[in-house]
Amino acid sequence: MIGKRVDILDKGCIELVDLMPHPDTEISGDLAIVNAARVSFLGENKGEERDKKLLFYLLRNQHTSPFEMVEFKFRLRAPVLTFWQLVRHRTLSINMQSGRYTPFEEGDFYVPDVWRKQSTDNKQASEGAVSADENTDFNDKLLAHYERGFALYSEALESGVSREMARLFLPGFAVYYTGVIKVDAHNLMRFLRLRMASDAQYEIRVYAQAIYKHFFQPALPWTAEAFQQYVLDAERT
Repeated sequence: MIGKRVDILDKGCIELVDLMPHPDTEISGDLAIVNAARVSFLGENKGEERDKKLLFYLLRNQHTSPFEMVEFKFRLRAPVLTFWQLVRHRTLSINMQSGRYTPFEEGDFYVPDVWRKQSTDNKQASEGAVSADENTDFNDKLLAHYERGFALYSEALESGVSREMARLFLPGFAVYYTGVIKVDAHNLMRFLRLRMASDAQYEIRVYAQAIYKHFFQPALPWTAEAFQQYVLDAERT
């Protein structure tokens, strides 16, 4: 899976950069978790059935440290409004592209497919969508806003203004950034539990769903099964 890339939103993506244990070791992530748990009493593998049973026991009873022995490293391209949600998870190691060093390209802005309405009973959520005509009108206005902002950004750069100041002209929440994040399996599950929830903001939810479907489940099938059963399904009931 290392090197696999999944496109998200209109211009975003997520790519698996590295994984520990690395596939070349021929040790699965699930087995690495089991091995970490058994080292507590210097035990060894006891076959697939008993190993899987132990892993389910660990997750069900919240013995979390063995799950920290597996790590994922991702490269993300996402709008700032998504990164704002990511940085709330302080257990993720993150490093982002800097507009001080790398100039932005024209069109590096998020254009939503649908403009959502504000929820009537949740101050931080949205629900439903505006009409098709309104959606087109808002996107036209948004694109005009982006075009004007980027023109001013380019003008400032051409006039010799520093990149760190010229970026003030760019629409802040919409510009796409590239970043690298590293996270262990335990804290990744915490992130997934919160950001795949139905009340999570759509833009972060689609990234979380992609991580779960395309990377977490294939890399850790036993852990994903236990996570689904003891965390995701349990919260829905």
